[in-house]
Amino acid sequence: MTEYRIEHDSLGEIRVPADAFYGAQTQRAVENFQISHYRFPRAMIRALGMIKGAAAAVNRDLGLLDAARAEAIMAAAQEVAEGKHDRHFPLDIFQTGSGTSTNMNANEVIAHLAAERLGSKVHPNDHVNMSQSSNDVIPTAIHVSAYLLVTGELIPALRHLHTTLVEKAAAVDHVVTTGRTHLMDAMPITLGQEVGGWASQVAHGIQRLEATLPRLGQLAQGATAVGTGINAHPEFGPRIAAKLAEMTGCDFVTSPNYFEALSTQDAAVELSGQLKTVAVSLMKIANDLRWMNSGPIAGIAEIVLPALQPGSSIMPGKINPVIPEAVMMVCAQVMGNDVTIAIGGQSGNFQLNVMLPVIAHNLCESIELLAAASRTLADKAVAGFTVNEAHIAALVGRNPILVTALNPVIGYELGAKIAKKAYAEGRSLKEVALEMTELSSEELDRLLDPRALTRGGIQG
Repeated sequence: MTEYRIEHDSLGEIRVPADAFYGAQTQRAVENFQISHYRFPRAMIRALGMIKGAAAAVNRDLGLLDAARAEAIMAAAQEVAEGKHDRHFPLDIFQTGSGTSTNMNANEVIAHLAAERLGSKVHPNDHVNMSQSSNDVIPTAIHVSAYLLVTGELIPALRHLHTTLVEKAAAVDHVVTTGRTHLMDAMPITLGQEVGGWASQVAHGIQRLEATLPRLGQLAQGATAVGTGINAHPEFGPRIAAKLAEMTGCDFVTSPNYFEALSTQDAAVELSGQLKTVAVSLMKIANDLRWMNSGPIAGIAEIVLPALQPGSSIMPGKINPVIPEAVMMVCAQVMGNDVTIAIGGQSGNFQLNVMLPVIAHNLCESIELLAAASRTLADKAVAGFTVNEAHIAALVGRNPILVTALNPVIGYELGAKIAKKAYAEGRSLKEVALEMTELSSEELDRLLDPRALTRGGIQG
C-alpha cells in the first residue's frame, strides 16, 4: 500500500506520495499527463538545477533573498544538477506547452530539500522561483542543456570521428580504386581521397555547430512572464547569464530581446537544422561503408568491416555491417526529430511558444544520439576496416572509363568507341587503343596510369 500525505495548492487539497520530494502541482501533473514513457532528459534536469542555483545566488546578491535561504536553495539545486534526485522528476514530456509543470517540479523538489537543510520553510514559488517564470526558465534550460551537450559531448565526438577519418585516409591513400558516379564506374581516385571527403563533411559539421553557439548562448532568463521582466530586478537577467557562464565556462549572455526569446525557439530550430545536416553527412558515410563492404563475393568488396557479431540466424558465416546500419537509424531518428522541432518552433503564439517540452526532448535526444553514433562509427567501423587491395587493383586496370584521360589527345568520340569496344570484347583499354590510335605503348602507359589520373585536379 502506498502511503500519502496531503498537500495544498491554489486548487485545494491533493494526495502526494509520502516519500515524494515534490508537492501538489507536480502531483496534479502526474495525474493529468499519463501519456507516454518519455521524461525530461538528464541534461534538462541538470540545467534546471543550475538555473535555480544561479537565481538564488543572484537574488541574494541583489538583496532580495536572505543569505540562509539562498545558500540552502543553492545547495539543493546543486544536488538536483548532479542527478541525485532524478526519481523525483516523474513528469511526462507531453504536458503543458510552457513546461510549467516541470518548472514547478524543480521548484518543489528544491524547496523540500532546502527546507530540510535549513530547518524552516522554503516556498517553491516565493523563494525558489523568485524573479522567474516558467516562461523564461524552460527556454533558458533548453538553451543551457543543448549548449552543454553540443560543446561537452557532440563536438568532441565529431572531432574524434574526424581525427579517425584523417588517420585512415592517410593509411589508405596509396590504394587507387575505381571512382563511382550513379553507382557506375568512373575515373579512379585513391581511397585516401574518398575517406578524406568524409573527413571534410565532419569538419564542416563541427563548424556549423560552432556557428550556431552564439545564438544558443543567448538566454531568456529575466524576461519572466511575457518579456517585460515583471517581478524581476532589472539586473537579474544579465547577472544570471553571467553566473551561469561562470558555473559552466560557456559563453552565456542575456538575450538582446526578451520578446523574441520567449515567443520563439528559433535558435533551437537552427541548431536542429545543423544536427540534421550532421545526420545527413553520417548517413552518407555509413552508406558508403556498407556499399564498399558489400559481398564478400557478389558485392563491391573493396573493404572488410570488423566482424562484430553473427549476421544471420539461419545463414551460417554471414557477417553484416551492423555499425553503419545502427548509425543510419540514428540519422533517421535525428531527421524525424528535426521535423518535430520545426513544428514546435512554429508554435510560438504571441508572447510564448507552447511546445517547449517536446522541443527540449527531441533536441537533447538528437545531440546525444549523434555524439554516441559518431564515436561508435569511428571506433567500431572506420578505425578497424581493412582493404582488399589486390581485388581493387584488378578492377582498376580493367576500367574502360580510363579512356577519359585520352580525350585531350584523341577526342571524346573516338574515346567512346574505344571504351565500348574494350568493354564489349572484354579486352584491356590499352590493347584496343593501340589498334585504334597512333599512340605508342609508352604514351598509353603514361596517359592511362591510374595513380597519375587521381591527381588530375585541385585537391582539397
